Amino acid sequence: MEIYDTEEEQLDAIKAWWKENGQATVIGLGLGIAVILGWNYWQSYKKDQVTHASGLYSQLLKAAEADNKVSVEKLSEQITTQFKDTAYAPYSRLMVAKVKAQQDDFADAKVLLEKIAAVSDKELSNIAKIRLVRLMLANKEYEQGLKLINDIDPATSASFSGHYDELVGDLYVALNRLDQARTSYQNALRNGHQSPLLQMKIDDLTMPEKVESKK
Repeated sequence: MEIYDTEEEQLDAIKAWWKENGQATVIGLGLGIAVILGWNYWQSYKKDQVTHASGLYSQLLKAAEADNKVSVEKLSEQITTQFKDTAYAPYSRLMVAKVKAQQDDFADAKVLLEKIAAVSDKELSNIAKIRLVRLMLANKEYEQGLKLINDIDPATSASFSGHYDELVGDLYVALNRLDQARTSYQNALRNGHQSPLLQMKIDDLTMPEKVESKK
């Protein structure tokens, strides 16, 4: 560390340092301020995006409750166009698929759900796949539903395993493969799956055996 004997020497040293480094310091300071301002603007922008998307999504939910298919589709299109980077965009498409399925428009609902099922978000993808299998069940595409579940990577669907086990059971019941259905329902129960109808489904499959054993 340099030691200066007089204030004049210190002043000369400061002037020399400023002459050598002053421009870079000003530029660095300016860049730092620009980064901070830019970050604050970006955070404010994202917050505004989410707020606006949330408002539109609330309108979409009300339109869905009123069974207004046209409004649901228009609002979903607006959300996915203007606010595609928010979580409301894919969930609005899920709602459109639900409305279409309720109105027996299975083909369009299936296309939408297949697109959502392909996204990288694991939770959203699994929700779409579960709804897609239910759609297949309603449309009597039982083998296709089993294949879809069988192709799912367990590592990406661990928290949804109970849902899939119950759906497999439903598909086996529809195919009249009752022993396999019972096993699937019991797997769902062992995995801690909370479903109000699960135990009832198991009881329905067990009841004929109890009646037969009493004869």
